[in-house]
Amino acid sequence: MTKWPELAREIADTVLFPVADSVDADGEIPSSHFDALAADGFYGIAALGEGGPSSEELVEVLETLCGGCLATTFTWMQHHGVVGALAASTNTSLREQYWDGLVSGTIRGGVAYAGAIPRPPLLWAKRVNDGYVLDGIAPFVTGWGIVDVLLVSARDEFDNSIVHSVVPVGEAPGLTIEELPLIAARGSNTVRIVFDAFEIPDTDVCAVVSDEQFQSTQLPGLWLNGAMAMGITRRAVTELADLGVDADAFEEQAARARADLDAALRGGDMSTARARASELAIRASAALVTATGSRALVGSNTPERLMREATFTLVAAGRPEIKTALVERLSGY
Repeated sequence: MTKWPELAREIADTVLFPVADSVDADGEIPSSHFDALAADGFYGIAALGEGGPSSEELVEVLETLCGGCLATTFTWMQHHGVVGALAASTNTSLREQYWDGLVSGTIRGGVAYAGAIPRPPLLWAKRVNDGYVLDGIAPFVTGWGIVDVLLVSARDEFDNSIVHSVVPVGEAPGLTIEELPLIAARGSNTVRIVFDAFEIPDTDVCAVVSDEQFQSTQLPGLWLNGAMAMGITRRAVTELADLGVDADAFEEQAARARADLDAALRGGDMSTARARASELAIRASAALVTATGSRALVGSNTPERLMREATFTLVAAGRPEIKTALVERLSGY
């Protein structure tokens, strides 16, 4: 049986973390990082079903890898949205076109959900003969130039359904790409995409689902994305201990924050749980900066990188309810 957390720790400690500061400074992720994940089967985790890691193992994997290199892990995490969508798709020819490569990691995927989520949406789909035309914006798309295919989600202007399609990544008529200069995880190549009468043939449509079905898939994603903040806290705690600082209080708080996230997946308050995780990442990273001293004020070091990455989690992969809960926590309510 594959011991996924142990494999993740090996990759995080020997491949990702040793060069995380330089990846952050250069804004470029070595392809060897993704090759290492592919070699150990991490690109196919979402295809394993019950034969894959348990939910507890999965979040441990994500937290460990995020604590190794957030840019790499944030980019890799998007891939599983494509795998999951194709696994459930009735478009067998589309699935067969990409499936083996996605599972092995020779084809790498990204997602563009954010245009379909807001009300009103930012990205619309209009039905035409033999397909759809997309107009609007996908505001936050990770992995441009790194991934090979993109799962694009848009809201049908007629019946409010969600159209999911899998399209090759690259220059194409109807696409305008704007690079986003992120404060952290810059190597993730996150961009804003403007769609102007971009054509999607029916052969590229993965699924068309109701708004209710789409909303039901959001909670697991919010839970999994909490691993970014938890992974940063993990790394900050490790670094504090290496400095000789007693970090037991942070470890206890991290255990409670993880328990809150897991409880939220079973019906608790996900917004509060996500807010607590990001606030903890901020405090643990601030403690590391403080304990490190003036060296942390010089660029390209782990404490200041973790501080920026913790700030990144305040907003990235968030929702208005999470942001509201965070502001309340940070203002001392």
